[in-house]
This record gives sequence, structure tokens and C-alpha cells, in this order.
Amino acid sequence: MTEANSTPRRTDASPDPLPVEEAANVAERIVENVEEVIVGHHDVTEQIVTAILARGHLLLDDVPGVGKTMLARSLARSIDCEFTRVQFTPDLLPTDVTGVNVFDEKSREFEFRPGPVFGNVVLADEINRAPPKTQSALLEAMEETQVTVDGETYELDQPFTVIATQNDVEADRTFELPVAEVDRFTKRLALGYPSPEDEAEVLRRMSGRHPIEELEPVTTGDEVVRARETAARVTAEEPIRAYVTRLANYTRDHADLGVSPRGSIALLRTAQARAVLDAREYVVPDDVQAEAESVLAHRVRSGTETGGRSGEALIAEALDAVPVE
Repeated sequence: MTEANSTPRRTDASPDPLPVEEAANVAERIVENVEEVIVGHHDVTEQIVTAILARGHLLLDDVPGVGKTMLARSLARSIDCEFTRVQFTPDLLPTDVTGVNVFDEKSREFEFRPGPVFGNVVLADEINRAPPKTQSALLEAMEETQVTVDGETYELDQPFTVIATQNDVEADRTFELPVAEVDRFTKRLALGYPSPEDEAEVLRRMSGRHPIEELEPVTTGDEVVRARETAARVTAEEPIRAYVTRLANYTRDHADLGVSPRGSIALLRTAQARAVLDAREYVVPDDVQAEAESVLAHRVRSGTETGGRSGEALIAEALDAVPVE
């Protein structure tokens, strides 16, 4: 991995896609490499890889100490690209994330110094410790892959993925993420505590040097971009698109705040990426169902008038109730 460039680079035209078998191999290599460090979370690791292939962003939401940050770092190390990290704190400013124009005494001109958002994999660690104004510095980057500073717009290099971590244990010392920001995360995932067997394996691996110190890249940023293009070209026939729409509409009919069109798009894209993992060039309903909870649940809000169900419970109900036609 290299350090972030001093001058942002603009993206080129759409790259040539990898053959679907090669794209599946890229995904498999990343998963296997991450599992050299992360124990017992194969499904979560696959979910993360599908989000990246779907051109998305991730929110890892769990209690402290279960490996959220280490998972993000392992993923970044698996890809030979620029990794940047922002430690979110209450005094962090938006310009600490996006960058700032600085006056150069020699040239007598302002020079833009890019912030850590100008990376390929950006770790926003403990994002909910910063106030909403600072969190909002990521909104444009996550939605439009660009950053505007003092009226000048800079495109972000590809691939670009934000991996944010948060925990809600210390509610009095954190800020709630705005709904508009949460909706920009393709998936929200939780690791949970390991099983006794997995925890014993973690202790065995940690008895010497930390395994992440020896982790080497298994793919390049360019390969990931081409694998993303492969996923984007996976066929999703009209019945699949209609199924995604029916799931989204079910949440809108049974919750105070249902899934947005952005959420529907995210579900379709992750289903395409899930097909790539199986080296398929077309989406099947199982792909949609495998991705639905992690993509949709965090976008749903239910109050007492709509039963007060959790997002996960409502999505499980939708998957049972909505027919596959």
C-alpha cells in the first residue's frame, strides 16, 4: 500500500471487466487473505467483499474489541492500493477529512492539500464520536465519489470505499449518525462475540507477532475496479428487479421509514456482486435474499404505531411475505 497522493487524480473511462471466473477468483483471494487475520467470520467477510464489488460503503457496528478496525485494516492490506485512516473525535473538523486550501508564501497562491478521504480504502474509525457537521464531510464523497472544497470539485480515485466503525455502548459520549448518512452505507454489519473455539484460535494466533503484520496484498486496485465492472454487467432480469421493488415497498407499507430507492439500488448491486462470487453472469432470487438483511435493515425505522420491530425483524418478515414471481 502506498501513501495518499498529494494531488488528487481524476478517474478514467469505464475499465474493461474481468471474465466472471477471474472476478470470482479475486473475491475468493481477498476473503481467504482476510481470514488469515480474522477468525470465525466467513459470512461477514463475504458480505464485505460483495459490498466492495457493488461499489458500496460499509458500517461496522458492534461493541468494542471484537475486531471491527482489524477487519477493515485486513481488507485494506489485501488490496494493493492507498489506505487512509481517520480517527473520529469530538474536535475533528470537516477539513480534517476533506482537505484544505493553504496559502503558499513562495508562489503567493492557495494550494489544495487533500485530506484522508483521498484514498482508495478509507477507514473512518469510531465515526459516531465526531459531531454531525464533521460526519457530513463524507456525504458527497460517498454518494458522488467527489469532494468540493471552496467551490472547487475534485474527483476521487477508484476504487473508493469508506469503511466506518461505530459502537453505541457509550451513548452519552457519541453522536447519532444522521439518517441521510446511514442511508449512504450499502451495508451495516456486526461481528458479534466469537465462539469459544474461535476465541481460542484468536489467542493462539496472537501469542506471537500479530498476523496482520505479515499480511500481503493478493490483488490490486485496478483488478478490483475491473471486478466491479464485471459485477455491474451481471444480468438482472425484470422479475429480479420487480422482486427487489416489492421488498422495498413492503418496508414502506409496514414501517414509519421504509427503504429508499437508494436502498433498492444497493440491494440489486450487491445481488449482482453475490452472483460474481458464484461465478455466475446472472442474478437469481437467492442472491437477493442473501443480501437483503445487511443492505436493507439499517434503512428501516419502526415506531410504536408500526409495531416497533427492529429492521432485521421487518426484513425477515418481508422475505417470508413477499413472493418470488
